[in-house]
Amino acid sequence: MAMTAMRAAATGRMTSQGGLRGMLYSSFTSGLPFAPPQVNQPNKEPPADPSPNLFVSGLSKRTTTEGLHAAFTKFGEVVHARVVTDRNSGYSKGFGFVRYATVEDAETGIKGMDGKFLDGWVIFAEYARPRPVPGQSDNTFARRQ
Repeated sequence: MAMTAMRAAATGRMTSQGGLRGMLYSSFTSGLPFAPPQVNQPNKEPPADPSPNLFVSGLSKRTTTEGLHAAFTKFGEVVHARVVTDRNSGYSKGFGFVRYATVEDAETGIKGMDGKFLDGWVIFAEYARPRPVPGQSDNTFARRQ
């Protein structure tokens, strides 16, 4: 099928569905034994409520607590910062938490650091979700059954 698409492109006989890309994509996906994933995810949780606590993901394995603290201090008074590390290796697990003195500082921190580079990696900052109450299940799969 790819050869057919290449011949059509070479001779100028493209379909009106989007040219060569449309031909290649449609011929590729039509032979898949499964359906491609849907873009819309209806079970996605809403964003967390604003709070002084931030969840930071996408951290490099070399990012330290001190480095995280220094990066977020530029945007307000950081009360506490912590990179979650692996117990065995001591390297970052790729996420951490930052606590600001006020919600306004936290909002400024999100605007200043979300999607920015830290230690060569793009990081994502968002409001942290509160910990679930012990004994109360927060499993989304259990709710669907």
